[in-house]
Amino acid sequence: MFFGGGTPSLLPAAAVQRILEAVGEQIGLAWDVEVTLEANPGARERGEWCDYRAAGINRLSLGVQSLDDHLLRRLGRVHDSRAALSALEQAHAAGLTRVNVDLMYALPGQTQSSAQADVTRLVNLGVKHISHYQLTIESGTPIAQNPPADLPDDQAQAQMESACREQMAAAGLKRYEVSAFAGPGQQCVHNLNYWSYGDFLGIGPGAHGKLTLAPGKIVRTEAVASPQQWLRSAGTESADARDWQLSRDEVVFELFANGLRLVDGIAPCEAQANSGISWTELEDCVGQLIKDGWLEWRAGRLRAADGAFELLDSALEFLLPAS
Repeated sequence: MFFGGGTPSLLPAAAVQRILEAVGEQIGLAWDVEVTLEANPGARERGEWCDYRAAGINRLSLGVQSLDDHLLRRLGRVHDSRAALSALEQAHAAGLTRVNVDLMYALPGQTQSSAQADVTRLVNLGVKHISHYQLTIESGTPIAQNPPADLPDDQAQAQMESACREQMAAAGLKRYEVSAFAGPGQQCVHNLNYWSYGDFLGIGPGAHGKLTLAPGKIVRTEAVASPQQWLRSAGTESADARDWQLSRDEVVFELFANGLRLVDGIAPCEAQANSGISWTELEDCVGQLIKDGWLEWRAGRLRAADGAFELLDSALEFLLPAS
C-alpha cells in the first residue's frame, strides 16, 4: 500500500489506521505488507512518526530534494536542510528503518561537488534508499517560461549523475531501477510492481489505477481530481471516475517502457502474465532493438544492454502507438 500524492502525512495517524483496518477487512493484508507514507520534511515530529508506525506505516518516503538551502529556495521548497535532516533523524528514532529520500540533481547553479555532498550526508545518516531524479523542466511551468541561465549543460548533468551513482554503489546502494538505489532488502515493493506492469488500485481524488479484467483486457482508471466532487460520489454507483481499455499497441508500449526501466529487465513469463500477450509476439515487437544491441538477454531476462540504459527512452519511441 502506498499513501502518496500531495502531502499525505497531513492525514492523522488515527485516520491512516482506520483506512488500513478497513482495507484489511475487505481484502485481507499480509503480515509483512509494505505500507509507505509520503511526507515532506517538517510536516511531522518524532512523536507523530511513532504514531504512524503504530498505525501500520512501515516505510517512509521523504521529499528532501536537496540539502543545499540556496537550491531549496530556488526550487520554492518550504523546508530547509535542517528540517530535512531532522525529519530523517526523527523517523529513524521512531523505529522507521525503511526510509526513502527523494533527491534531485542538475538543479540551477548546482555543481557536481554539491550534488555529491548531498549523497554523502544522506549515506552517513544511514539512508538505505534514494530516488535520484534529474530536474525535468515541463512546459507550462514557471521555470519553463523563464529558464535559469545557470542550468547545468548535458555533459555536466551526465557527469553529475555518473559520479553520484558510483558514490551510492560504493556505499552499498545498488541501482535497481533508472532512478532508484537501495541497500539489501530495501527495494520498494510498490515500485517493483509498477515497473513490472503489475495491477494496482487507485483510491482517492485524482488517483490512477491499472486493472486486468481478463487476459489481454487491461483497463486504466482515473478518479476525479476535485476532493469535494470525489467525496460527494464516493461509495455510490455513480462514482466520479473514468476508465478506458488499452489497445494492444498501448499495452506493448507500456510493458516495455516500464519494464526496461528495471536494471534486471523483463522476465518473459511475468510479462506474458501481466500483459495477456504471448512472449513470442512481445519479443517480435522489439526484435530490431535486440539486433541493434540496445537490448540483451541476461540470466533469462530481457534488459537494457550496458551503456544503453540512459538512452532507452529514445530507442523505444518507435513503439509509441499511433495517435
